[in-house]
Amino acid sequence: MTDGSLTELRRKVIDNPNLSAWEVPRALSDVTDGFLSQLYADEIHGDSGIALVALGGYGRSELSPSSDLDLMLVHNERDDIDALADRIWYPLWDEGFKLGHSVRSVDQTLRLAATDLETATSLLNARLVTGDSSLVEELLARNELQWAGQDSERLDELARNVARRHRLAGEVAFLLEPDLKEGRGGLRDVHAIDWAARAGVQITVHDRELLDAAYRVLLEARVELHRISGKRGDVLLLEEQDSVASALRDPDADVLMGRIASAARRIAYLSDETWRHIDSDAKEKSPENIEVNGLGIVDHEIVIVGDPSTDPLLVLHAAVHAAELDLPLARESLRRLAERQPELPDPWPHGARDLFVTLLRNGHRAIPVIESLDYFEVWSRLLPEWTPNRARPQRNVYHRFTVDRHLLETVAEAARLAHRVQRSDILLVAALLHDIGKGYPGDHTEVGMRLVGPIASRCGFSQPDSQLLTRLVEHHLLLPDVATRRDLDDLQTLRAVAEKVQTVDFLELLAALTEADSIATGPTAWGDWKAHLVETLTESTADFISSDGATHRKRRSFVTEHIEALMAEGETIVEGSGDTVTVVAPDRAGVFSRAAGALALRGLDVLQADAYSSDAGMAVSQFRVAEPDTPVDWGRVTDDVHECLKGHLAIDARIAERARVYRRRAALAAKSAATRVAFDIESATDATIIEVRTEDHIGVLYHLTRTLAEMGLDIRSAKIQTISNEVVDTFYVTGSSGPMLEELHRREIDSALRHSLRLVE
Repeated sequence: MTDGSLTELRRKVIDNPNLSAWEVPRALSDVTDGFLSQLYADEIHGDSGIALVALGGYGRSELSPSSDLDLMLVHNERDDIDALADRIWYPLWDEGFKLGHSVRSVDQTLRLAATDLETATSLLNARLVTGDSSLVEELLARNELQWAGQDSERLDELARNVARRHRLAGEVAFLLEPDLKEGRGGLRDVHAIDWAARAGVQITVHDRELLDAAYRVLLEARVELHRISGKRGDVLLLEEQDSVASALRDPDADVLMGRIASAARRIAYLSDETWRHIDSDAKEKSPENIEVNGLGIVDHEIVIVGDPSTDPLLVLHAAVHAAELDLPLARESLRRLAERQPELPDPWPHGARDLFVTLLRNGHRAIPVIESLDYFEVWSRLLPEWTPNRARPQRNVYHRFTVDRHLLETVAEAARLAHRVQRSDILLVAALLHDIGKGYPGDHTEVGMRLVGPIASRCGFSQPDSQLLTRLVEHHLLLPDVATRRDLDDLQTLRAVAEKVQTVDFLELLAALTEADSIATGPTAWGDWKAHLVETLTESTADFISSDGATHRKRRSFVTEHIEALMAEGETIVEGSGDTVTVVAPDRAGVFSRAAGALALRGLDVLQADAYSSDAGMAVSQFRVAEPDTPVDWGRVTDDVHECLKGHLAIDARIAERARVYRRRAALAAKSAATRVAFDIESATDATIIEVRTEDHIGVLYHLTRTLAEMGLDIRSAKIQTISNEVVDTFYVTGSSGPMLEELHRREIDSALRHSLRLVE
């Protein structure tokens, strides 16, 4: 019998502190081999005509702690094979292992491998565990010949599978939470390259070394991810990144994710190179081979035949042609650029700026071209300030991409919006540079402002244009910040924005940059709600500028005729539909906070809130909530609001219990948000603005608004925004003595708000 369970044997390996992440997969494979060999010997007497074969990661001796066991019992037409197989499978099932298993003869296996890609590739990584070695040698040798002897259709099928997997799993190098195995630039891409090599595709020794080094980075991260989480799955979640970094002895998770991004970029590039030369469809669509002005198109690639050292603009000409024709730059040409391309002089030669802007104007087609230049460190010859941003992670769920990829995605979105502005060249360059300061110490906007002026001058922009670009970087967060945190019905809000943007032309540039930046950031950064707010602010500010500040203040925009009719009834009325809850009630302290508490009890996240009190003593509060995963039962929500307003629900106790039950949730950012309370007594016409930033917790809005009510404040309006793990809640309040709060009162409010937030941590 076996000496201990396989689970116990594996646990000793996983928990062994002396085994590195690189050593664990081999050690796990070895102990699994030993266990299965003993089990086989105990249950199957004699090894003639039958063998146990390891497939997949197990076949490569690369078992991660939570990997499945892929096994095949191969036989030479044994009649009792099913009963023998059960003696192997059931002990593994009894221990809870997820088992990929099959039982086939040699001929059955080869027939299936001839038509099923997954079977054929799994056999390319197969090896004998125990049993009849001659049987397995025959199987693997015949499969190798069959794989190598098939025509290009099999490689084309493999290439299509790679592309489909990339679409589904995304990119390892640029995503916040990458799939280390299936993503573009992941472990599976290296496996696919190996399978292509077994079919005769040439992989140089140098490329093999590069792939092996990058593969090791990802495999070690995957092993530690499994080791720490104890779960299956290959997506490196934000909440696991710090622990994995510590296990791999990286200084912090930023360093780890940077190493992973660099490794994945290398794998992705070499993978693209491999499949590009195999893709028969691309070859059929390729233009005929031509050569002109130092550039050529040879075998569906842009080839540089001129000398980059004597023609400094050749790199930009090549990049523009590659983007416009949607063709890659040939690898040898990229190597020549890396060896010979000089840094452009300051200022750039005549024509360089126009080529640079033309490249950016190609939008998404420009991204792979620029990234290939950056892979060979040629892009930084054009833009040296780019280097600190390369593969730099942005570790919160608000951002989808690393800094460098985010900048290129913003350019692509800006290219789509270029028709909306008069100076599309300024928009595109601003999109490329708006976050350039993130790779440097300090506030990224302030750093970016210092960098962008010299960059613009170097590119050949005039002094006014350089100043324009600097102002766009300075104010690139202005519109979303104001739209989501300030009262757009307040004339003072429009005046403040107008003073900063100065002209309608600049406002149009800034609005387009805002939309491009937000879309490129991620789905939580842009949606119908935010788009509407930014559009409203932009249009109102444009009217304000055009009328020379004579725009009259409008009636509260959310107070419709329907709401006025409800207020006229003088009763408590609660309506909920779509994504909006409206509460009309006699004006008294605590109505807003109790309504917010009722929404928190139902797990609804408030995106925006407005409040208004009439001279007749009626108040209306309106909340816009985020769309939850399941449909909202508005009947139960409105019932809860009524009960809360009547004081019939223990809001504090219920919120505390809900917070306890739901306390463990996925991490949203690498670092917790610090609590900050700020007062603004100048930016509103008839109120004091209180802005609170803090870590997102259940019931934050309820506790804040209840505290404001306890401090004798009326909430005129509120703007609620959640950015990743941080809530930014802005309240327009008035006190009993008027809209402007005294300094002593402000200090007491600050203390009370901070105390209330400590209660929900």
